[in-house]
Amino acid sequence: MEPENLTRVSEFVLLGLSEEPDLQPLLFGLFLSMYLITVLGNLLIILAVSSDSHLHTPMYFFLSNLSFVDICFTSTTVPKMLVNIQTQSKVITYGGCITQMYFFLLFVLLDNFLLTVMAYDRFVAICHPLHYTVIMHPRLCGQLVLLSWIMSVLISLLYGLMVLRLSFCADLQIPHFFCELNQMVQLACSDTFLNNMVLYFVAVLVGGGSLTGILGSYYRIISCIRVISSAQGKYKAFSTCASHLSVVSLFYLTSLGVYLSSPATHNAHSSATASVLYTVVTPMLNPFIYSLRNKDIKGALKRLFEMTVLKGGSS
Repeated sequence: MEPENLTRVSEFVLLGLSEEPDLQPLLFGLFLSMYLITVLGNLLIILAVSSDSHLHTPMYFFLSNLSFVDICFTSTTVPKMLVNIQTQSKVITYGGCITQMYFFLLFVLLDNFLLTVMAYDRFVAICHPLHYTVIMHPRLCGQLVLLSWIMSVLISLLYGLMVLRLSFCADLQIPHFFCELNQMVQLACSDTFLNNMVLYFVAVLVGGGSLTGILGSYYRIISCIRVISSAQGKYKAFSTCASHLSVVSLFYLTSLGVYLSSPATHNAHSSATASVLYTVVTPMLNPFIYSLRNKDIKGALKRLFEMTVLKGGSS
């Protein structure tokens, strides 16, 4: 094959979760429902936090940022999948594929960094309650979110540039419902050794570093909870971080499960199906996890609903 033919790629084909025609309406309805629930649920969290002055605290500031990221995270993949099913076209342009991959990585990394920052916030709140407002002041919270954005943008840009240097052959079918980084690297005809080294090195550095930070924070939290004398005090301290711990467990167990099982199964379609757990299901469940057992969020949502009803009635 001529060298110049390797780089003339105009489009890829996203095979999706299933090629069975009878399953397409079911998949469309299922993913549309999950997407709408994700957007509505996370949007309600953002509106509740922004409209209620009682929730203008570091914990809810980070939660509203996480909700925004989750909306963007899901929006990078699901709408394109829905359009493909509706139009019965599986094609995505080369530029569109690179763009989708970049933003998907950006919001995955942001999720990762924000969960780490939220773990640190819970550590300070439980282990240093008297100094909490001094340590977690608004400027530091803003700086932590900004740093998360900067690191995510730079790492995603690095991955994007690494993919741009690859050459692709005739087989441009991606056995996934979005342009997943590993699948794109596997399609390349050129040498991918450098790409794989950078991919795994950064993944271990970022993922391992964040996970170490989260586990370290919770180790300190558990140590602080153990010295609390009353059972009620222990329960109250633990309940403040139970929602975050649930979200962290859901995010890391599903994402790690997908990427650790992929090399073992060698089945791309199984990997694509499993990846639905952390790309779609986890962002959808996060608002429920944070609101069902959180009196502050439930109270804010109730006041937001009453305010909306009153405004609607007065107009």
